[in-house]
Amino acid sequence: MSIWVRVGDFVANVASTALTSVVEAVRTTFEGDPETRRRVSFSIAMIALSAKMAKADGVVTDHEIRAFQQIFSIPESERAHVARLYNLAKQDTAGYESYAAQMASLCGSGHPNCKCLEDILDGLFHIAKADDYVHEKELAFLTRVGEIFGFDEAHFQTIAARHVNLGDADPYVVLGLRRGASFEEARRRYRQLATENHPDRLAARGVPNEFLTIANDRIAAINVAWEKIERELKAA
Repeated sequence: MSIWVRVGDFVANVASTALTSVVEAVRTTFEGDPETRRRVSFSIAMIALSAKMAKADGVVTDHEIRAFQQIFSIPESERAHVARLYNLAKQDTAGYESYAAQMASLCGSGHPNCKCLEDILDGLFHIAKADDYVHEKELAFLTRVGEIFGFDEAHFQTIAARHVNLGDADPYVVLGLRRGASFEEARRRYRQLATENHPDRLAARGVPNEFLTIANDRIAAINVAWEKIERELKAA
């Protein structure tokens, strides 16, 4: 069954208009089915947090809506349910910290730098950069969500570097490498990241197949960073 049918059925049967109540309903409704709970939780987290993040700079642009649609391939029959959740979340940014903490408890592993929560942050950055500029308020929003999700500063910078130009060290930050790393060290790191971020690994973490844009964006950024570092180290 498509994840969107699951999400649509769930949203249609939740009477409350309070976002926190929706989150708690996910926890109880799918208590005996952890795999479905992970998939539904991830989907709802991406929908609601992307709506709140897009509103962080005061306006939801057409570019951001299109970026949202690039990540979410939603069947026509389920769009009204998804729109209901998105519109509920985008009313303002109030309460996003509490909401992010609840989603971390549902989607996360409980360990620092959780890969599933990294998938959510990548999706949020994809939307934030849609208009070719990550507004300072959007970056503040993402930074705070990263803190709530349990990312240390270095790991958050690695995620951000895939989307935001951080200067000369950009490709090294993307791969989480120190300047001065050897060619063999850099290549091992690249291969590790390529394996960890293969789309099949995302599916194992509960990321629905409908969200492959996240995986494709991440792999593309990792490949570009490696190409730059490879050229630099071979020329040295």
